[in-house]
Parts: sequence; structure tokens; C-alpha cells
Amino acid sequence: MNKKTNEEMQLIVEKATAGDKKALETLVADVRDMVFNVSLRMLGTFADAEDATQDILLKMITHLSSFRGDSSFTTWVFSIASNHLKNYKKHMFARHAPDFEYYGNDIENARIQDIPDLTQNVEKDLLAEELKMSCTNVMLQCLDTESRLIFILGTMFQIDSRIAGDLLEMTPEAYRKRLSRVRKKMADFLSGYCGEYGNGRCRCKDRVNYAIQTHRLHPLHLDYMTAEEISIQTITDVKNAMEDIDDLSQDFSFCKPYKCPEHTKDLIQEFLDSTQLSTIQQS
Repeated sequence: MNKKTNEEMQLIVEKATAGDKKALETLVADVRDMVFNVSLRMLGTFADAEDATQDILLKMITHLSSFRGDSSFTTWVFSIASNHLKNYKKHMFARHAPDFEYYGNDIENARIQDIPDLTQNVEKDLLAEELKMSCTNVMLQCLDTESRLIFILGTMFQIDSRIAGDLLEMTPEAYRKRLSRVRKKMADFLSGYCGEYGNGRCRCKDRVNYAIQTHRLHPLHLDYMTAEEISIQTITDVKNAMEDIDDLSQDFSFCKPYKCPEHTKDLIQEFLDSTQLSTIQQS
């Protein structure tokens, strides 16, 4: 997102609400990567994150006239995204969410040495990196929905505890305590089981064929390895736009930010180019 003052954003919102298509495209471009990354961490897969991103951006567009400037525009969009994702029921893990006990048992007891080579001539190091990014992201699904959102707000985006508390309808003190507990839970699991980020025995390269066999990894469809990473400055800009002054960050390096996929950008652009837009702006 391009860094803009609150006054500049307010002016762009007013223009977009009045029907200025270029202004609306600017708003969408400024927040879509942020929305996609929140969705990806909350839902666990690229496909579900793309669907949710479209839903959230369309909700933002159709409710644009309700923005009053009481908070930054980024905070307002973050609130829309948070509320939407807390109640999202269409993603892969909605009915069958994993838990830390399941993950730990799978690491300890899976017979990974008995599985033949299933890599389909794809470089194993590449598959291992894909598995690492996917596994640690899906691991977030072991947290309950609110704890997952707290982790994302506090660790990936490093949002000020007062703003995060407002978003989650809790006091800043309660938010900080919850964030500390959630971080410890994640860190303890990684330390105990993961050999990539902790001291555990699990190594992604050793589990590639097992992951393919259990349909957790698809050699010819690598979401993370083909996605374009974005600068951490993008996340910093989100933080600054939400007036962050808190410093509760911890380095969970698997929380890499990615650009919103081109497919999703194209679908949103199709909507912006459609005749539906004028109808919505007149409602």
C-alpha cells in the first residue's frame, strides 16, 4: 500500500463514494494485499483466502458510504475483514479444524520412511519449502478463531494493543495477556516438534512424500513457491496507518506477506468495470 495521510485517504474515500472510479481503484489497491494476508492466515489456504478477499473487498465497496473517518481507513477495512473472517464458514477447516494434539501425534507416529517417491520429478528442496510454509500456516488453524486473529494482529501486523482491543471488543490489557498466551502456545509447539523453527525432530524434507500421499502437498500446484512475496514495509505501512505505537512483536518468520494473486485482482477489476458499480454507489 502507498503511504497516505488520514486527510488524503478521507479525500479519496469521498471521491470514491461520489462515483470516482479511479479513487475507488486506489482504495482497493491500497488494502487488497493486507486483506489477502489476513485472510490467508485466518483460513489456512490460498484458495479460501482468495475467495474471502473478494468477499471482503466487495463488502468494503458496498459499505463505503458508511465510513465516517472516526478511525483510519485501514482500521475500518481491518474491522470489516476481522468480523467477516471470524464468522467465515466456507473454508476447508471450518468443520474439521486440526488441533495441537493431532499435529503432535502425526509428527511422532507417521510412518514416513515407508512411502515411495511421489515428487513427480519436482525438486525436493522446493517441495520442502512449500510444505514448511503450508504447514506452519495451517498450524494456525489449531488455535480457536479469536486466538488466531489475536496472533495475526499482534505478531504479523504488530497492531497497537488499544486498536486491537477495540477491534476485538476487549481491553488493551486483556488483549496483551491473550496475545502473550497465544504466542507462548505457538512457540512451545514449534520448539517441541518443529525442526525448522524449533528443536523438534520434524523436518519438512523428510516428510515431503508423506505430505503428498496425504494430499497436504501437490507437487504440480505450489501456492507459496509461486506467490510473489512483498516487502515487510507493506506490513509496516499497515501498522503505521493504524497508528501503532505498541512494540509487542516476536519473530515468527513463517508469517511472510504475499501479494494478492492476479486472479483475485482480475475478478475485483471486472467488478469495478461492471455496470453493477454505479448501482451500488447510488444505493
